[in-house]
Amino acid sequence: MSDTASAHASPSTVASESHRRRTFAVIAHPDAGKSTLTEALALHARVINEAGAVHGKAGRKSTVSDWMDMEKDRGISVASSALQFEYAPEGHTGQPYMINLVDTPGHADFSEDTYRVLTAVDAAVMLVDGAKGLEPQTLKLFHVCKARGLPIITVVNKWDRPGKEPLELVDEIVTEIGLQPTPLFWPVGPAGDFRGLARLDREGEVQEYIHFLRTAGGSTIAPEEHYSPDEASAKEEDAWDTAAEEADLLAADGAVHDQELFLDCTTSPMIFASAMLNFGVHQILDTLCALAPEPASRESDPAAVQAAASSAGSAVDEVRDVTDDFAGVVFKVQAGMDTHHRDKLAFMRVVSGEFTRGMQVAHA
Repeated sequence: MSDTASAHASPSTVASESHRRRTFAVIAHPDAGKSTLTEALALHARVINEAGAVHGKAGRKSTVSDWMDMEKDRGISVASSALQFEYAPEGHTGQPYMINLVDTPGHADFSEDTYRVLTAVDAAVMLVDGAKGLEPQTLKLFHVCKARGLPIITVVNKWDRPGKEPLELVDEIVTEIGLQPTPLFWPVGPAGDFRGLARLDREGEVQEYIHFLRTAGGSTIAPEEHYSPDEASAKEEDAWDTAAEEADLLAADGAVHDQELFLDCTTSPMIFASAMLNFGVHQILDTLCALAPEPASRESDPAAVQAAASSAGSAVDEVRDVTDDFAGVVFKVQAGMDTHHRDKLAFMRVVSGEFTRGMQVAHA
């Protein structure tokens, strides 16, 4: 889309709004926990009060981002859902971040929808099952993200269940796709005995221990206890010592965060979590707010530029800055939350300027 009228917002307002936005997709193989993670993120942003994926057979709910009967019956996402909410990390001053989260279908039969979605985001969360590691659909979607230059944050999910060794997962990611994980939150306790996270700084030094307390069915935000490294060693003993040694080993090997390498899709901040128990979830949000890129200028599709120029009767910029007049891209047409919409709801990524109701635009 391109505008035929000037945007109403001033460039400074558009730039300010752009600065606080984080738009990302969740990519993974089927049953890695994408929809559960999406819901857990919404829970930690206090968009919902209780997670829908409640343990137990009686009265089991479906996740909020799975709206089709097929999705609820099969437990997989076959259509993308887009959620938008505000989130302010602890200690954050000023306006909260505006999070645009797209939960993509992991099933291969619906991969075309995922590819379209990836044109509308600025970063991706690669969700890896802690027991299964990298799987075929994850690999396929990684290469799409790599080709699009999308920075990737790696989240190892289901750490509350038996699985692989954490260092084994790091080695697998390096070997299989050439992406260097740089842990920011390292697990305390092996897979299946998830006690908490060791928070590392950008140089790989252990800063503190975050101990999680379970809630009934994982339906509410898990309370946290914070300990110094010495206190953590006394509390968790061998489990903490092992985590600290592994973190030191990775730091010595150079697996530390570098923002430029992350934005270049060469390295990937790494977090261990359990979306079902709400362990490590707000750490994912905090990392996205701190490290994921804000919207930036974009190259226009050549065909769209030619069509817009013909419509406007003048030259059109091939690169759109966020403060330029309105332009956007429709990345899917679907009812994400209400089946009665019957595919009449369009999802659009605003590329520049501000879209206002009643604005006359040319569709290229």
